[in-house]
Amino acid sequence: MSRSQSPVGVIGIGYVGLVTAACFAHLGHEVVCLDIDEARIAGLREGVIPIYEPGLDKIIDDNQDRLAFTTSYDELLEHCRVLFVAVDTPPSPSGDADLSRVYAVVGEIARRGGDRLIVMKSTVPVGTGGHVLAEFGALGATEVTYVSNPEFLREGAALQDFLEPDRIVIGASSDSDADTVADLYRGIECEVVRTSVPTAEMIKYASNAFLATKISFINEIANVCEEVGADVRTVADGMGLDHRIGPHFLQAGIGYGGSCFPKDVQALKQLAGNSGYHFQLLNAVIEVNHLQKRRVVAKLKQRLGSLRGLNVGILGLTFKPNTDDLREAASIVLAGRLVGEGANVTAYDPMVPAGPHPLFPGVTICEEASGVALDADALIIVTEWPEFARLDWPAVRGLMRRPLVIDGRNCLDPAAMAELGFEIEGVGIGRRPEVASPASDPAKP
Repeated sequence: MSRSQSPVGVIGIGYVGLVTAACFAHLGHEVVCLDIDEARIAGLREGVIPIYEPGLDKIIDDNQDRLAFTTSYDELLEHCRVLFVAVDTPPSPSGDADLSRVYAVVGEIARRGGDRLIVMKSTVPVGTGGHVLAEFGALGATEVTYVSNPEFLREGAALQDFLEPDRIVIGASSDSDADTVADLYRGIECEVVRTSVPTAEMIKYASNAFLATKISFINEIANVCEEVGADVRTVADGMGLDHRIGPHFLQAGIGYGGSCFPKDVQALKQLAGNSGYHFQLLNAVIEVNHLQKRRVVAKLKQRLGSLRGLNVGILGLTFKPNTDDLREAASIVLAGRLVGEGANVTAYDPMVPAGPHPLFPGVTICEEASGVALDADALIIVTEWPEFARLDWPAVRGLMRRPLVIDGRNCLDPAAMAELGFEIEGVGIGRRPEVASPASDPAKP
């Protein structure tokens, strides 16, 4: 029997919406999922999962009797009072969040009227809750109430993050609305932060901006380490042992990407600017992230000179491992720069099909890593997929024209790779890298 008196509605069955719907079904709720993409809904009805997330296919299959999929607002609203909104809020040309999809949902619900509780999962600027309620009021939908319930899902670990979260944030204007949302999460043990709607909206932006700041900070430290001969891996380990800092998001690399950090940092900066405050720190965070990708090209040119006519292979295209998400991936900028320098660029990623891809014009995407290594003058590790650490590196060396590897994620041991005959350069590892133990295993950082 369903735990809830009526089904939960989820509007927008993208990454956040589908994970949210599946996890609520796992908790025992009936869930009605709506998306305007007819092909996506048709596929889900047939068991076709449109995104890759470890374990998501199984949790949907296990709970298929509690999940319904529709493109009809009439069908959704016939059954559901509580509606989670999880539509996309991409950046607009100005840098603000584009809320057109949110307001499209508002219009559809308002036209049908009724007593509704809107629960915002989409990442929206501070103040959106008030604007949404005002829009409902202007459209005559006066029985609608609003709760902010931001998501904190990491792609590749989204199910764990939903079912075993650090906290659940509920921003509401009434205790009864907050109680309704909190009850849906019953069975999950964690801190529940009850607050106002604007504060909940700010918690989401502030959290992502702070994590992005940690990434840019350690990348700046890495760049200094390269100049002074220090090893950022050990520096980060030493820093992370301080409980005030912690070890998370201190992995130096070639910058952050994905669907959240870039747009949320930019949106918070824009929000501050619109409010009359110049957020100088976020300007630096964004600039460092852009420059970090360019440093890879500079490292190649320092070792190879002009890249025109040279063969450069990219290992990893998604913005992080265990996802098929290419949004704001570092590989897009890097591949574009390499093509612009005149290099012949090949690439491989376990989640990106071989053949032409609209995000990578001029790049040959291969079926396996060996195709990238063949006759390559250099390889660049862009995404730290575990299989790259497990490659048969002696065989890879035999395929390459010049055994140069730029490890953009520090997932290989440079000393062990050097013993295999590679020229290896990581991020933030001094000119005399510290020897890892055991040095014979190139996969151990």
